[in-house]
Amino acid sequence: MVGFVLAGGQSRRMGRDKALLPWGNQTLLDHAVERLHGVADDVRILCGRTLRYESHGARLITDAMADHGALGGVFSGLLALDRPLGIFLAVDLPSVPVGFLGALVAAAPGFDAVVPVWQRGPEPLCAVYSGNCLEPIRRRLAAGDAKMTSFWPDVRVREWGPAEIGGFGDPADLFANLNRPDDYPGFPPARNLDGADD
Repeated sequence: MVGFVLAGGQSRRMGRDKALLPWGNQTLLDHAVERLHGVADDVRILCGRTLRYESHGARLITDAMADHGALGGVFSGLLALDRPLGIFLAVDLPSVPVGFLGALVAAAPGFDAVVPVWQRGPEPLCAVYSGNCLEPIRRRLAAGDAKMTSFWPDVRVREWGPAEIGGFGDPADLFANLNRPDDYPGFPPARNLDGADD
């Protein structure tokens, strides 16, 4: 199993690179890498347009197509996939436990994608995708459609619903993502993060 951390965003709403924000005694990026190692023997970082995060102990993968958002990141991961399945986790979802990731993997046989879906909608950045999704995603991107669910009609998707999700906690907590300073508990001023004022 290959694990992919989706860390290619520009963090515009956060105002700084959220992958490098402290989380406990590590960064959000290291926290994601560590959890993926709980279910995957090979963990890689989807780092965006340029190489970055070289010191975080995982192979780096740059975008195969520029400016295609998160779906472009998934496409880049699948393009590099040398196993039947990959599990993808956004760097800004720090509350998804290893057991949840393992349960998604266990639900994958017979499907091309396993995606949690709850009241707020699908969570496609915490999901399992097989290599069979590559060409459908390529076609959607080529058509200018970068919506994360755009390729679903062309593959076998298992929607992992509230009954399955609920065994791991409140979905609102599990999928709380960190997009803005207000989302980040005790958000420190910039000088405490990088040693300098903005």
